[in-house]
Amino acid sequence: MILVIDVGNTNITLGVYNNKELLGHWRMATNVTKTSDEIGMFILSVFYSAEIKVSQIKAVVICSVVPPIMHSLINTIKKYIKLEPMLVEPGVKTGINIKYENPREVGADRIVNAVAACELYGGNIIIVDFGTATTFCAIKENRDYLGGVIAPGIKISADALFQKASKLPRIELVKPQNVIGKTTVTSMQSGMVYGYVGQIDFIVKKMKLEMNLPDIKVIATGGLASLVASESETVDEINRMLTMEGLRIIYDMNTR
Repeated sequence: MILVIDVGNTNITLGVYNNKELLGHWRMATNVTKTSDEIGMFILSVFYSAEIKVSQIKAVVICSVVPPIMHSLINTIKKYIKLEPMLVEPGVKTGINIKYENPREVGADRIVNAVAACELYGGNIIIVDFGTATTFCAIKENRDYLGGVIAPGIKISADALFQKASKLPRIELVKPQNVIGKTTVTSMQSGMVYGYVGQIDFIVKKMKLEMNLPDIKVIATGGLASLVASESETVDEINRMLTMEGLRIIYDMNTR
């Protein structure tokens, strides 16, 4: 079994694979003040609930966009799992040809998503990741990572609206029945959800024109993918486990 860990700005997502089978996945809030013991207790508790023994874990793979938490997380793995984790960073084999002006600027999570999408879907791909930021990545069939788009995430935008507009409340991010809201809350929900649907479709269409490639498949992932992408005209498939799959694939690539 291998433990894969995706460290995002909002959540840390963990998954355990037995070969290609995902046995379970869990989330905890990303908090850079957490100690290695606090993180370790969380991992042990979810392992216990899933009837997974620490001794069954043979490897750990981590991708992270939050450097301040890495010291505690790496110490957690060494102390509680008794393993040296593999970090997705320069030098790790991914098979992706990054065409960014500065390849080091591309987040590890975006590279991991690209690896998974190329392996699972092949061909020409656009990945839309609904995380703390909403990111768009363009990949050609020869595994060339062309670049992409970074926009504020839907939760960031909703929080900003609540914080900066004194009379607007904090809202639950759910899809309203109608675009025309009859209350302040449903009006805000409509603006958030359907506004982001419009953003997704417009940007994807512009990316497809610039890529000028046949049969471009659009994959959505991330915690809020189902909420927004389900209404999109351009998203072909939702795969919330794309990053988990990418970490598993990268481990296989580097240990064959």
